[in-house]
Amino acid sequence: MIGRTAVVLAIGAAVTTPAYAQRPSADWGARAIPAFGTTTVVPGGRTLGEVRIVQPIAMLHARALGGRLRLVAAANFENYTIPNGELAPGNWGESFADRRHPHTIVHELMLIGGGRRYFVAAGKGFVPFGTDDPMSRPAVIFPVNHHLSQILERAVAMAAVRAGPARLEGAVFNGDEPISPGSWPAWDRFGDSWAVRLTMTLVPGLETQTSYAWVHSPENRPGAGPDDRKASVSTRYERGPWYGEVEWARTATADGFFVYHSVLAEAALTLPRHRPYLRLERSDRPEEERVFARPFRTRRPLFENSILGITRWSIVTLGDALDLRLGRLRYAPFVEGSWIGIAPVGGGVFDPATFYGRARGAAVTVGIRLATGMGVHRMGRYVPADWAQTPMQMP
Repeated sequence: MIGRTAVVLAIGAAVTTPAYAQRPSADWGARAIPAFGTTTVVPGGRTLGEVRIVQPIAMLHARALGGRLRLVAAANFENYTIPNGELAPGNWGESFADRRHPHTIVHELMLIGGGRRYFVAAGKGFVPFGTDDPMSRPAVIFPVNHHLSQILERAVAMAAVRAGPARLEGAVFNGDEPISPGSWPAWDRFGDSWAVRLTMTLVPGLETQTSYAWVHSPENRPGAGPDDRKASVSTRYERGPWYGEVEWARTATADGFFVYHSVLAEAALTLPRHRPYLRLERSDRPEEERVFARPFRTRRPLFENSILGITRWSIVTLGDALDLRLGRLRYAPFVEGSWIGIAPVGGGVFDPATFYGRARGAAVTVGIRLATGMGVHRMGRYVPADWAQTPMQMP
């Protein structure tokens, strides 16, 4: 009887302990993906393959005051593993083309405070716009629409409120993109851009968002380049073994002279040992003037006359991953294949069939996801865990 009473009193004390008296806690995790990739979509009509280590990241989540104060931090070491970018047909941004650029070393460093109805956050990280970062989604190779559907690695201050199934986020940030993995945002430009996102969760596991952003001179650090007006709508489902997402994005730049559209759908099924996944994408991208003798790099700073045309990339990606464990180490061997079609859109002098020597091609990537500690969080979402947000569980 005395023992049962002690247990009841202990539970009651834990439940009623005020937030300021609860002890801080922290979780950490790390991940890296050694992989071999090859593709026939290479400038000059060649076939190219390479071995690299992508997405080497270390993550820390710390909590205090009963979770009312949180720190989300992620360090990315691609500056050391892929300084010349990851071979990825169709990828573009930050002066790279057909190679995904290495992310900045300080990928996220966000301090978040709030409760059940509101929160505020500030630091370096993701802007409340669009969908989750591809690093926390099933496929390894990033989609073409990465720079159409996410805004990341900015100095950002944001606030959010929750009312029933609705979550409204707003933020101000610096418009300029990073110019190198070691660069920090241009602090004198903080506040020259803004974004807003409304998310609804009417059914458990089903999440719909719509967002808009105005980004000042993203690819010209001094601020003399064209502005972007960005819109995004998506629906995401994750419940039990099923995951799926459909998204649409649009970016208009230079007062609407250039407009890029993207439609993407992806799905994954988590089985006892396997995780097959599929992604369908049709995305536009700017064809920027390339650097002489460096066909995977584009000129910076970017001006309107640096864009030689627009291409539309239609890509089907199919993959499968095993889910294995060895003590605290999780490892997931995978294979991923893509079928790629490229077509010019509108006018311009850029002809993809001439530049690549073909209008259709393929890419294959094989490798292994290595991870320990906590899984990759939903990069791009800083709302508290009890705000009806479904977590993507990735190794």
